[in-house]
Amino acid sequence: MPESTTVHTTAVPLAADYFQSYSVVGLLAVVGVLFVAVAFGAGRLLRPVVPTPEKLLTYECGVDPVGEGWAHTQIRYYVYAFLYVIFAVDSIFLFPWATVFAAPGYGGTTLVEMFIFLGFLAVGLLYAWKKGVLEWT
Repeated sequence: MPESTTVHTTAVPLAADYFQSYSVVGLLAVVGVLFVAVAFGAGRLLRPVVPTPEKLLTYECGVDPVGEGWAHTQIRYYVYAFLYVIFAVDSIFLFPWATVFAAPGYGGTTLVEMFIFLGFLAVGLLYAWKKGVLEWT
């Protein structure tokens, strides 16, 4: 009885296959940029251009501009908005972390990573508190 020999071949991905997937992404990006450029070009060619003094005025919430364009705004509003964005991003990262944490084999690693991430946020909040940014006076 003759012995049958089996040859095991492994499929090695070729560089052409690798770059083909990126060429599809690149082609899609070029088509997207061309689409936007054609839309803006068509809008510029087709719109009527009739400048009047009213159209050239600065428009601010339906109120005619009076006085100077500079206004004093408290910086604390921006700081509170920035802190809100930081903690909103934190909450966005917590939901996917909770799903990965439940997967087998990822518990300890993801727990350490999340505590490092929360540590960075805590240091930032502590810094803002020490600088008196959170005082509303």
